[in-house]
Amino acid sequence: MKMEFTWPLWIPAVMAVIVTYASFKLVQVYADFRKKVILINQFPGDEPELFWGNLRQYPGPNEAGLAFQRKQTEKYPKIVRGWLGPFIALITVHHPDTVKIILRSSEPKGEQVYNFVRPWLGDGLLVSSGEKWARNRRLLTPAFHFDILKPYMAIYNRCADVLLDKISQFTRNGVSQYWELCSEISLFTLDVILQCAFSCDIDCQRAGSNHSYVCAVREMNQLITDRFYKFWVHRDFLYFLTPDGRRFKKHSEFVHKVAEDIISKRRKELENKKTEQTGSKKCLDFLDILLTARDENGQGLSQLEIRNEVDTFLFEGHDTTASALSWTLFSLAEHPDIQHKVQAEIDEVLAGRDSDDILWEDLQNLKYTTMCVKEGLRLHTPVPFIQRQLTQNLIIDNKTVPKGSLVCILLYNVHHNPSVWPDSLRFIPERFSPENVENRDPFAFVPFSAGPRNCIGQNFAMHEMKLLIARILRRFCLELDPNHKAEKEEQVVMKAKNGIRVRAIPRQIACNL
Repeated sequence: MKMEFTWPLWIPAVMAVIVTYASFKLVQVYADFRKKVILINQFPGDEPELFWGNLRQYPGPNEAGLAFQRKQTEKYPKIVRGWLGPFIALITVHHPDTVKIILRSSEPKGEQVYNFVRPWLGDGLLVSSGEKWARNRRLLTPAFHFDILKPYMAIYNRCADVLLDKISQFTRNGVSQYWELCSEISLFTLDVILQCAFSCDIDCQRAGSNHSYVCAVREMNQLITDRFYKFWVHRDFLYFLTPDGRRFKKHSEFVHKVAEDIISKRRKELENKKTEQTGSKKCLDFLDILLTARDENGQGLSQLEIRNEVDTFLFEGHDTTASALSWTLFSLAEHPDIQHKVQAEIDEVLAGRDSDDILWEDLQNLKYTTMCVKEGLRLHTPVPFIQRQLTQNLIIDNKTVPKGSLVCILLYNVHHNPSVWPDSLRFIPERFSPENVENRDPFAFVPFSAGPRNCIGQNFAMHEMKLLIARILRRFCLELDPNHKAEKEEQVVMKAKNGIRVRAIPRQIACNL
């Protein structure tokens, strides 16, 4: 006998409810999106394409793309809207009047970019938000007190000694050869952050330009930048199915291992010190503070939180500073007259000394050198953009930016806004003379961000940069390779696409040329 299957009477009713609810939600999502589009389109901007948005109008994260950004800033001096594909709206601010509204707020980092680095840096200070960020910021601020930073000067100088010895090797029998600057500077800054923040000396400067950690960071920067412009792989579950996603995951696991090894070694050292009860005690470094910090409830950082902060400071403490140093030295090599002014100041500060070491008290006397460093940070902008995601509607330039919107602060554009910085492509250190700074909006120059989420390590970085520039130019004159063109590549950190090639001529030889 043939059995007939009969659906229970309640199933069609349930299905009808589900379809009705889904339809209602879709209509609601569409209506909310349309409201957002109307608000976004109040802001000026170029006409987007239906599917690509404004993406295909942008030449790419290269010199042509930077030229495009400068033109956009000239065309739309305060704020501009754009679309990354059909659904992702970007509001970009690049004028002190609009930038300060965002940077003074406590809005969290934008998920569209910062989620890309989360598998690498976790929920460290760069990415975290809300109470977690505020708590960890309070716990880590003591690591950058002047009493902690001052003893680092000896480490900066010893790391500089290694680099200067390496540079000397490019000069033989009075003949100086050209060499690639960025890779050498990157190893120097990695050496500095390892020794200062983690008391870890692995002699990385002599390991060569193919140091595994530097290579991993370099490729992850490239992968993150590439992913940003491919909006179809913004979702993690899709991205990590791709070859690029798998490579990114592999590199993330490697840098995690580096951080975990550093933490494990220090924990053992701290345990040994407890049992030995030694009388001598060095100043706490960043890792000591990570391991021993306690909040008002007596709660310390978890193992994962510690690793996230180590990963964050290893990256930010070496890669951004390396970019700033490399490009500033490039500008000094490009302008011999300015380079000679820096050398004259250094000679005056170090007059009568047997040692070329830069001391803590020297930093305040390197006034013109400081102006050059700041102009390098403006002109080349090592961190070219940051992003915030609004948790509430916000009025900018008398218009409403809707809740949930991504707001990009293009620091490169801020630093090249022609309404603030005339002749912005010229390297003019005098822009940062006291009288010029006094008459300028402080939000016109924000290489370390500003407001409550400014860079916690900016003094550390400034001291390191001034010291190394002084140490190099005390002994050498830098010249650019006329057969090599240095081109910018706008990644998470501003890079030189094919490096920067220079030669360093010993000053006693250069003076006789």
